[in-house]
Amino acid sequence: MKIGVLGGTGLYDMQGLKKIKEHEVDTPFGKPSSKILEAELHEETVFFLPRHGKGHLFSPSKVNYRANIFAMKLLGVEKIISVSAVGSMKEGISPGDVVIVDQFFDRTVTRPRTFFDDGIVAHVSFADPVCPKLAGVLADSARKAGATMHEGGTYVCIEGPQFSTRAESQFFRSLGVDVIGMTNLPEARLAREAEICYATLAMVTDYDCWHESEEDVSVEAVIKILKQNAELAQKIVTLAASSLEDINEGSVGCECNSALKNAIITDKRVVSKDTKKRLAPLIGKYMED
Repeated sequence: MKIGVLGGTGLYDMQGLKKIKEHEVDTPFGKPSSKILEAELHEETVFFLPRHGKGHLFSPSKVNYRANIFAMKLLGVEKIISVSAVGSMKEGISPGDVVIVDQFFDRTVTRPRTFFDDGIVAHVSFADPVCPKLAGVLADSARKAGATMHEGGTYVCIEGPQFSTRAESQFFRSLGVDVIGMTNLPEARLAREAEICYATLAMVTDYDCWHESEEDVSVEAVIKILKQNAELAQKIVTLAASSLEDINEGSVGCECNSALKNAIITDKRVVSKDTKKRLAPLIGKYMED
């Protein structure tokens, strides 16, 4: 089992982690945000990638999501755990809580959404955008870690890098969403196209700016809660890594690893050799004569 973890560099510093080496990966979509750290955790191989780059170099709109996910595919990653800071859009979800997201709502306008926009077309099913089995493991791990955990919830993904206006925040609340963030939906879309299981561990840091009796969201407040939650996130990821072998591949409830099976609608006879070569890690098994 090879597990990918997208998040901050603080996740590297967990107990029992044995660092092996760093990978500098090139993809047809450019370089990922950073070198990817390969490590061993509970006898599982784990690849860590800080989505914003080491030192937080890239804004949410400038993260090379396609390169990040494609690089994980090249390294043989089968499951991606995305650890992400989010704002709460509901009174009952407090800063410091954990939400295991199961739906997304897209409010971005500039993000690349697909690997299949040049020379080949694929329409993957995305009604259920996270892997239910991986999400279940994260929920169980959060309980064991002692987190105040909310299983299920909708993540509205905004462009950023600015936080919401009050009018936007109230509008998103009227939609019934649970949390707000800037990064996870592009990852989830691309992971599905790459046939990689994906789930979000959303760490709540603030109430955005809708809450009348709480301070408006700020970088200082977010970082303060993130530091408080760093150890909790490490515990959850560690517990999840030790439990993932219990997921039986191909069993009912997870079809992530065959998402492209009936999704490619372009006649393979007209797909160019260059396209087949460029996307071989994704489509190679479907382009055989």
